[in-house]
Amino acid sequence: MFKTLSFYRLENFESPDLEALEQALAPAAFLPCGPTQPESSGWVPPRGKKSVALAERVGPHLLLQLCTERRPLPASAVNAAMEERIEKFKQETGRERVGGKLKKQIKEEVIFELLPRAFSKRSSTLVWLDAQHQMLVVNTSSNAVSDKVISLLIDALAQLPGRSASFVVKPVQTQLSPATCMAQWLRTQEAPAGFTVDQDCELKTPDDRKSSVRYARHTLELDEIRQHITEGKLPTQLALTWNSRVSFVLNDKGQVKKIKLLDVVMEGAKAEGEDGFDADATIATGELSQLLPDLLEALGGELAAPAEPGGQAAAATPPWEAVGS
Repeated sequence: MFKTLSFYRLENFESPDLEALEQALAPAAFLPCGPTQPESSGWVPPRGKKSVALAERVGPHLLLQLCTERRPLPASAVNAAMEERIEKFKQETGRERVGGKLKKQIKEEVIFELLPRAFSKRSSTLVWLDAQHQMLVVNTSSNAVSDKVISLLIDALAQLPGRSASFVVKPVQTQLSPATCMAQWLRTQEAPAGFTVDQDCELKTPDDRKSSVRYARHTLELDEIRQHITEGKLPTQLALTWNSRVSFVLNDKGQVKKIKLLDVVMEGAKAEGEDGFDADATIATGELSQLLPDLLEALGGELAAPAEPGGQAAAATPPWEAVGS
């Protein structure tokens, strides 16, 4: 269900009534791209095509899903059509050069004409709202996708009735960088409490050369790994297991990737309904809602934003904020 976790801190978030949330999401429900539209995004049922509900409640958790459709145009096709049209324009007008403004206009015309013939591609992004832990989790490693999710989510939640206070979404920042912590765990061959180091990692130099070395399905209790770290390479990915229940890869951005629920978690789990959505969602959110706080603690805990004059907290990264009605 979840493959990659990018997580954000919620402030002043209250779990909304499901029916009210459905109504707030409906104006931004997904619509396919029009013939000349390069991209379209909107909410779709997280349960899949057999459902029409745009939000699902699983215990204390809310699940949403954003669908994005794109009509990608190969740059080579656009450039070839542009050059052909520019050459034709030069021949017809006798001009030797074409200005930047006209080139931009020609490019826009070419894209407008090619878009209806482009094949569309769709992708879906699962969104998890955990009001109990005040956490938003987006199933993507892309900052652009997360930004889109958060923007559309805030637009919807801000319309909910009875919202008297503003709520804020901001990236989670930790006291220690993931790369520093992973280097320490590899150097000392000692994982944080509740975690074990597995057999995959990648180390890179932080300079422009980006020299790298990877280990796959290999013991990491090696002197050569400690030597790489001593020489300046830093871990960018490290495979870990939490409480013998969930295996994953932590990267240097603090994202959790390649998530796998282990047999001890899945034993005895029975799918509810035809697609097993409820069982899968209950198990995944139950395990991951316990893993994430432990991981943040392993990274030194969350970094409190420094106070600005007047007592207001200043975030290192501008938060997303919406004011309730």
